Amino acid sequence: MSTPQIVSKEEWIAARKAFLVREKEFTKERDALSAARRELPWMKMDKPYVFEGAQGKVGLGDLFKGHSQLVVYHFMLAPGDLVGCHGCSFWADNFDGIDVHLAHRDTAFVAISRAPYDEIVQFNERMGWKFDWYSSFGTDFNYDLGVSFHGEEGDIIDYNFGEGRKYMADLPGVSTFSKDENGIYRTYSTYSRGIDILNGAYNYLDLTAKGRDEQGLDFSMAWLRHHDKYDQN
Repeated sequence: MSTPQIVSKEEWIAARKAFLVREKEFTKERDALSAARRELPWMKMDKPYVFEGAQGKVGLGDLFKGHSQLVVYHFMLAPGDLVGCHGCSFWADNFDGIDVHLAHRDTAFVAISRAPYDEIVQFNERMGWKFDWYSSFGTDFNYDLGVSFHGEEGDIIDYNFGEGRKYMADLPGVSTFSKDENGIYRTYSTYSRGIDILNGAYNYLDLTAKGRDEQGLDFSMAWLRHHDKYDQN
């Protein structure tokens, strides 16, 4: 962090007002981008996926819980993993409590992972989350949605719509769906930095003088721990 410039109250307010102009421009551009996103074409989902959750086996349509829209967070928890991805867990700490608000805008929210449901339950109980979390174990759902991959170490995979990267079996993302009398449709998916805006903690840090304070780390989230592990080395 560079040494800050210390100014008077009047100079501080003048600088803040000048920056507010840029912020308003960004907000308007973001609104325009969101409007354009809503105009993207839809893709019909014809494959009969089956998921497992607290109520047993369900189909993709059941995840809507009577609403016309569905948001899915693709959580990195593969079969046999004892713990979920640190990054996905960081994002998941933002999920509890939003479902009731989304429901009042005709939208359901769930997380989905490849791990069998009993393995999801074990990790979820440790973390204490309350959001609905389903297993896609044994289905192609994660692969079809671009967050799980077949391959081996050293391969280059097609992640984030052609943005090649080194092979990982699972990566994060968010997908949205709509449902009507004619079927279920994929309306949007985003990956990589596209999910950045969905992490409330990161966006609060972006408002501070130090920001995310990740410069000099081996990688950007090297500091991150599961929320129950910060008191341990």
